[in-house]
Amino acid sequence: MMNLFDNLTLASMVPGHHNLTYHLVVILIAALAAFIPRYFPMHFFTNRKIPEWFDEWMKYVPVALFTSLVVKGIFVDSKYQLISERVSWLGNILVYGHATYIISAIFVMLVAYFTRSMAFSVIIGLLAVWLLSFI
Repeated sequence: MMNLFDNLTLASMVPGHHNLTYHLVVILIAALAAFIPRYFPMHFFTNRKIPEWFDEWMKYVPVALFTSLVVKGIFVDSKYQLISERVSWLGNILVYGHATYIISAIFVMLVAYFTRSMAFSVIIGLLAVWLLSFI
């Protein structure tokens, strides 16, 4: 019986384990892919005056991105469906989202508001998720 891979040299399609040229080319392409998106905005906006309205609007982008990531982590699963679970320790009520994450997020918001400390907020959030996972 003839093997399907007899006529194909599979080794020629996959780079060799010790192929230095291939690895250097991959590293160079990865470096360019990381450098170009950082260089061009800096190059184009260095000599141009950014409008005040645009600069003011861009201050909200990090907060909006962070909020969208947190909300997705709490309320949406990996299949992009809304999470709903019954929580027995809250009287068997239906909660949309991970109940432990929601309660932990409330603790983090309160701590962040009153202390303005990022490190303390992260520590409180981690402790809250850990402690509520035992319930």
